Amino acid sequence: MKALQWQGVNKLAVGDVPDPQLRNPGDIIVKVRRTVTCGSDLHLLGGYIPFMEKGDVLGHEFLGEVVEVGPEVRRHRVGDRVVVSSFISCGKCWFCEQELYSLCDNGNTNPAITETLWGQAPGGCFGYSHAMGGNPGSHAEYIRVPFADVGAFPVPGEVSDERALFASDAAATGWMGADLGGVKPGDVVAVWGAGGVGQMAARAAMLLGAERVIVIDRLDNRLQQVEKYIGAETLNFERTDVALELRERSGGRGPDVCIEAVGMEAAGKGPQYAYDQLKQQLRLQSDRPVAVREAVHACRKGGSVFVLGVYAGFVDKFPLGALMNKGVTMRGAQMHGQRYIPMLLDRMARGELVTEHLATHVMPLAEAPEGYRIFKEKEDNCVRAVFVP
Repeated sequence: MKALQWQGVNKLAVGDVPDPQLRNPGDIIVKVRRTVTCGSDLHLLGGYIPFMEKGDVLGHEFLGEVVEVGPEVRRHRVGDRVVVSSFISCGKCWFCEQELYSLCDNGNTNPAITETLWGQAPGGCFGYSHAMGGNPGSHAEYIRVPFADVGAFPVPGEVSDERALFASDAAATGWMGADLGGVKPGDVVAVWGAGGVGQMAARAAMLLGAERVIVIDRLDNRLQQVEKYIGAETLNFERTDVALELRERSGGRGPDVCIEAVGMEAAGKGPQYAYDQLKQQLRLQSDRPVAVREAVHACRKGGSVFVLGVYAGFVDKFPLGALMNKGVTMRGAQMHGQRYIPMLLDRMARGELVTEHLATHVMPLAEAPEGYRIFKEKEDNCVRAVFVP
């Protein structure tokens, strides 16, 4: 079959790879109908996560049709249309029982790398390096889905492929940030990043009752999407003092909840950003925490910061003093998709959550290298590139 393969730093190619096979009785094989780029994939492309091997298949956000089922699969049949959580979870370990699915003890079959890096290993993820299990990704014609009764979900007939696709990761990740960040009715919420995850976090905060939601970015086309499709307020950080404006819009206190949806390659301005960028490029730090620092400083005393953006290792000049002395609660996580996807699909069916606008560029899988180039360079107002095998 054809698949998009990582060939080296900033090198991608569509090539032939073996068809997936059932390996365990709980597996299914899915014929991919839609698969989409994610900002976190750019960290792999740029070599900032050094656990890729030449030929690895990328992609973790997808939707498709079941074409084969293992003998112990009970919830799926051939022909079902399913959306699949990007994180692989067994559903039976202690962490899964606590609904902390991305922390599954059994989803990552290669835990040694992350145990060394982080002390313990999270679950596995499709197409996201050998540190996260080395699982072939979804930018392919077919994909094997382990623990299918836990991680794959039937799509309601009234929900289109284009809408349901983003329940796989972006919508679930964004909702998690608002939920675990503690958004409650009447809150003022600030979201850093107006990509797919940031927009979904903003919409989640609104549906959870936030009084004001402000999304921060530098790209006008993304901020325009926020205003048109999400209904939140916006700030362009290149044109305003974000901290002062957030104080102004929150009664002088600062946001109750700050959600960082940018990650380890955050853009910024000023000498601190130049410092971070240089240190990252020289591999003197693995991540540049521009948005995280700003969120911690902007958050009100006693508020909360939730980190949704992907970070791999170590950062410099983290404002621990501000975090401690302001009494700020800080959390982060990879996406507990199994916890949110069924609810998100229901909301999509009711029209409460729309995502189609995120798919600004739809193209055949054969054009995926060009799709990633456009996505990375933000050309032609690209927000997400969707591939159709």
